[in-house]
Amino acid sequence: MPFQRIQSEKLSHAVVRQIEKLILRGILRPGERLPAERELADKLGVSRPSLREALADLQDRGLLETRAGAGVFVAEVLGSAFSDALITLFATHDEAVSDYLAFRRDLESMAADRAARLGSETDLKVVDTVFRKMEAAHAKRNPAEEAKLDAEFHLSIIEASHNIIMLHMMRSMFQLLQEGVFYNRQIMFKQRATRDELLNQHRAINDALQARDPEAARKAVERHLDFVEGSLSDWREMERNEDIARQRYEHAQTL
Repeated sequence: MPFQRIQSEKLSHAVVRQIEKLILRGILRPGERLPAERELADKLGVSRPSLREALADLQDRGLLETRAGAGVFVAEVLGSAFSDALITLFATHDEAVSDYLAFRRDLESMAADRAARLGSETDLKVVDTVFRKMEAAHAKRNPAEEAKLDAEFHLSIIEASHNIIMLHMMRSMFQLLQEGVFYNRQIMFKQRATRDELLNQHRAINDALQARDPEAARKAVERHLDFVEGSLSDWREMERNEDIARQRYEHAQTL
């Protein structure tokens, strides 16, 4: 007979499965600190020995890490998506930027479509909240803050799409972007005209999502990333022109 005796699950195994799901769904994020042992045991309703057993299992598998004197953290696993050698290649070849933006255009337009159709009211409220922060940062003219919120806005849409593979893949890609591997995002927010246009584009994306219009959301994301690619191309051309002009000027001073 194919039946087996039912056995109650160890508490530590239940803790492991719960923390695994929180990491998998992107609720617990890389680098995030877990509550102190006593507090976490109380929240989960388990004994501290059961909690320690679960945490040890998760650490052995590389999902959690202990930092001396600081506590237990979700492991920084995103960088492992690419080798150091490949990351260096990304950073030194312009074609990687174009391919990166094309990759984002395809996946993020799909994510926006899914978010408009499948995102919960709370998901869309999170997206809208980040956009309102972008409006506030825009008024302060802080390129670093605007660049940070730009990434949060796009990731909130991906989270709202509820595709866990897409979520972790794009978090990995945004991690590299935040580290300046593909380009310096703050460049995009230094010119007033560009900043205004970027805010309008993010507003269009947010409006389409709040209206639950998948086609409008998809097209708004595509227009936005096409604009980003064009702006970066113009900036690189201006940099090359400036180098030539500087050489011409320096040479003229010697005549």
